[in-house]
Amino acid sequence: MYTLGQVVTTKKNHVCGSNTWVVIRTGADIKLECQGCKRVIMMHSFELDKKIKK
Repeated sequence: MYTLGQVVTTKKNHVCGSNTWVVIRTGADIKLECQGCKRVIMMHSFELDKKIKK
């Protein structure tokens, strides 16, 4: 489960070089904001489970 404001770290870096994201919306899709460039993306929770560091 993901909560609002939770910081997640991905395995691969974003184009801007950062690999930390903040959860800004939860539900069927999860909305994430990059901490480097402030870009916002949405993805399914099962996709995010594969991409984050455990």
